[in-house]
Amino acid sequence: MRERWGAQPLWARWVLAVYSISFTEGTGSHIADLVRGGIHAYASFPQVSLQVFFVSLVILDPLAAVLVGLVRREGIWLASAVMVWDVSANWWGNRHWLWDDPAQLLWLLPITVFGLFVVALAVPLHCAVAGPASRSPTARPSA
Repeated sequence: MRERWGAQPLWARWVLAVYSISFTEGTGSHIADLVRGGIHAYASFPQVSLQVFFVSLVILDPLAAVLVGLVRREGIWLASAVMVWDVSANWWGNRHWLWDDPAQLLWLLPITVFGLFVVALAVPLHCAVAGPASRSPTARPSA
């Protein structure tokens, strides 16, 4: 693992670290929600699909953190997918605040900014992790 991290450019190591730390923090946050509220911790969301998704983040967040920590390309794509779903679910589940009290939506700002960060850097980070050999037209698939 040390070789994988060491082989990355400095910017990629920073981004991987931010991904790992943030998904670990997200794991802790969702575990704390489940400890406080049990399986119905997200009952404030009327859609059962959103409730199930937020509970599933107890598995998806640490999986993304581990895969990113291992410098796996799959982790980058999982992180991107999780953040697209997470940001979308949060905005959809809290859309009533758009009319009732738009200032309440400010608490969605950190997760939205992090989601944009993850998605915006997914392709460059994937390319960095894949290495220069995988970008050459004569490169063979790696095992």
